Amino acid sequence: MPELLLQSVGTRLGERDFHYELSLEGPGIVAISGPSGAGKSTLFHLIAGFETPISGRIVMDGVDVAALAPGKRPITTIFQDHNLFAHLDVSTNVALGISPSLTLARTDMNRISEALENVGLGGFEQRMTQQLSGGERQRVAFARALVRKRPFLLLDEVFASLDEALRIDMGELLRTLQQDNAMMVLMISHDGREVGRLADRVVEIRDGRNVFTGGIVEWQEFLGLSE
Repeated sequence: MPELLLQSVGTRLGERDFHYELSLEGPGIVAISGPSGAGKSTLFHLIAGFETPISGRIVMDGVDVAALAPGKRPITTIFQDHNLFAHLDVSTNVALGISPSLTLARTDMNRISEALENVGLGGFEQRMTQQLSGGERQRVAFARALVRKRPFLLLDEVFASLDEALRIDMGELLRTLQQDNAMMVLMISHDGREVGRLADRVVEIRDGRNVFTGGIVEWQEFLGLSE
């Protein structure tokens, strides 16, 4: 069961201080919400390993990972641009999730094909990514996350550039993948409707610290949105 703890985690960027205390347990989708500049991306960068805390512990499944490099943490991170390589075909882009050196066994190729089937891209192995639509590129990024088999998935506003219909479609796919793989998904979102549609829990960030953690109804009450 995925478990994430941030215990007295602090950092300083420029003149700003950030401090996080967070306890999340079990699979599900956790939305990271808050106004622009509140510290949502800083929280993500600390969890993913792109920023090093100056104090505190980041514990994942019982292991303090605060000193570990991003690649050594049990996490997959997907950014808004999906980090796909235009000069590589779909299969190779997904394969990078298994082996950055592309050293693959036959069973790995089967995993890639299975992951593409799971995201609705069966038969797309030889397509080049520049031939794909925005939604299809999103699906490739999800397939690469699946083959990594990590218990934590971080999504940094990955749906922001998609139109509303596609956002709903990709959100439904994310929910299915999360449930099928029992992952803990943490997603930054500025869209309250998206948060309400997808999230099981919400972490609200204000002024460089988390000020609320709880369910959707409690979050809406915290924001004064409930009737």
